[in-house]
Amino acid sequence: MSPQEAKQQIETLSAALKQHSYNYYVLAMPAITDFEFDKLLEELTALERQFPEFLDEDSPTQKVGGFVTKEFKTVKHRWPMLSLGNTYNEQELLDFDQRIRKAIGDNFEYVCELKFDGLSMSLTYQDGKLARAVTRGDGTQGDEVTTNVKTIKTIPKQLKSGDYPAEFEIRGEVFMHLKAFERLNQERVDNGEPAYANPRNFASGTIKLQDSSEVAKRPLDCFLYGLYTEKQLFKTHWESLQAVKSWGFHVDDHSRLCNDMESVLAFINEWDTKRFDLSYDIDGIVIKVNSYGQQQELGFTAKSPRWAISYKFKAERVQTELLKVTYQVGRTGAVTPVANLKPVLLAGTTVKRATLHNANEMLRLDLHQGDWVYVEKGGEIIPKIIEVNLEKRTPGAGRIDYITECPECGAPLKRQEGEAAFYCPNDEGCRPQITGKMQHFIGRKAMNIDGLGDETIEQLYHRGFIRHISDLYDLHNKLGELKTMERFGEKSITNMLDGIEKSKQMPFEKVLFGLGIRYIGETVARKLAMHFKNIDNLMAATLEELVVAEEIGERIAHSLIEYFGTPQHRQEIEKLKAAGLQFVAEQKEVILASEALTGKTFIISGTFERSRDELKDIIEQNGGKILSSISAKLNYLVAGDNMGPAKLEKAQKLNVPIISDSELLEMIGAPPNPPR
Repeated sequence: MSPQEAKQQIETLSAALKQHSYNYYVLAMPAITDFEFDKLLEELTALERQFPEFLDEDSPTQKVGGFVTKEFKTVKHRWPMLSLGNTYNEQELLDFDQRIRKAIGDNFEYVCELKFDGLSMSLTYQDGKLARAVTRGDGTQGDEVTTNVKTIKTIPKQLKSGDYPAEFEIRGEVFMHLKAFERLNQERVDNGEPAYANPRNFASGTIKLQDSSEVAKRPLDCFLYGLYTEKQLFKTHWESLQAVKSWGFHVDDHSRLCNDMESVLAFINEWDTKRFDLSYDIDGIVIKVNSYGQQQELGFTAKSPRWAISYKFKAERVQTELLKVTYQVGRTGAVTPVANLKPVLLAGTTVKRATLHNANEMLRLDLHQGDWVYVEKGGEIIPKIIEVNLEKRTPGAGRIDYITECPECGAPLKRQEGEAAFYCPNDEGCRPQITGKMQHFIGRKAMNIDGLGDETIEQLYHRGFIRHISDLYDLHNKLGELKTMERFGEKSITNMLDGIEKSKQMPFEKVLFGLGIRYIGETVARKLAMHFKNIDNLMAATLEELVVAEEIGERIAHSLIEYFGTPQHRQEIEKLKAAGLQFVAEQKEVILASEALTGKTFIISGTFERSRDELKDIIEQNGGKILSSISAKLNYLVAGDNMGPAKLEKAQKLNVPIISDSELLEMIGAPPNPPR
């Protein structure tokens, strides 16, 4: 056989085996027997050995796996993997549509996509080759699972030649088809192994397996739908979908371009029925503004894009018996009632517990002992009780009242005016509050202390080694006692103490967030750190001084005043200061290129050839200041394409000068066009 004939035969066999694999693993509809498949695979293996120059890493012979990963590496996302806001009814969609129109006018389109019930995945390609696969994780960073993802037949490991960029990221959803799920689940039952509750859990559990040869045995699929590049290649999301499909990616064919919300609602109604005919699970529809320029103008909240929303199909409802109500105490002291239920199957999952939210919800439901209740999942992680079946209520059954004392420490519960939740005020002596605050402090989004996890915090607390956050920084003086802890060897102790020492370098905003003050999330902590510069200024601030800071309202201000007004909290901060933690914001030095814009204020709105960040840097490097909202104090509005009509109208009403990015550059004597 000539090399040319061998190359052609290898390509033919590879294509046939890939299709047979897809039929078997994904569609669960094999077209040939296992024996016939193995014979074809043997033939391909022999040819590749004889002609190794034609061996491709994407070959079916290379898909068996076998590399065992000891642990998954944590990788930070280049672009955050944000979640979408959810809606469950038509009116909320119409409200979303009105918000879009108010911001960017009426000239726009939507793209509707099926919302796959799977595991979000980010893939990075370099020179057409799959370089890295990372899970969503916490949205900021996730686990690298490249070896496992390479076993998924529908994810290309090497793209054929095309017009794709040298490096790009593409995101999608890893899932399992229903027939494959049923077949594999039955195999687990036959082997005496526990069955998975649903295909999503099976897919998620598979991706996290340490042995990729085991992953290869489980049929996973993946739809790709989100392209991310350094330089924008397309003007619309719809264009990018068509492009990535032409590059060889598995893109769902059911997406639709819609001109208005009426078309969107028609698409939703169509798939509310047709979804049961699919070979995989979907739980809703994703609606996105099509234009990338308009997406940029609409922007993001801290958690989700303003230009997209997820419509969830109506949740399944089941009926079951209420066994009892128990209570959980959170790190902020909030006491949450939980219904313990007779186990019942709901949306593919066995439900044993449901949240009751707060005392008001218990009053609304008017729960009695032994009630039969209706339960829905409705997008909640923990299902919730919708109503009681009064026809099944036992005559004379006693009412279940919300408790008046903390179930953990016995302290009388308190409720602040205007709030639904009751709180345990004993934050210095209530175990779940103490351990919860410390678990929050060491967490990835706060101090990110390596070598110290939630279970270790519980263990250290029960042994009496820690009662306050500051006690963590005194553990190095308790080496002897630490060595007596169960399953806590010398290496574990060293890693923990190294992680604690390293955390002293975390910036002020992370420390402030880590303190766990009510209503102080990541974004608010960052704003407070920027505004007040250090902890002493923040602790001394009055209500009036606090509410002047960006995004700080009265509720947050009162929470800060109450927290810093507690002597124990101030003592704790002094101990943390003495331990060496950062309580002063880092001052970024801005080297002025000129003072051409000194004393002038700007807002940037719309899309430009340059990025907004680049324009912001230009303004600040020449002495100007960026404001957060349009007011009479604003000197200039820098307007680009697709600017929101509301901003434009307000600027015109206040007689604020409106300039282009070219005019801005002329003000500092810079060339009008960005460098190529």
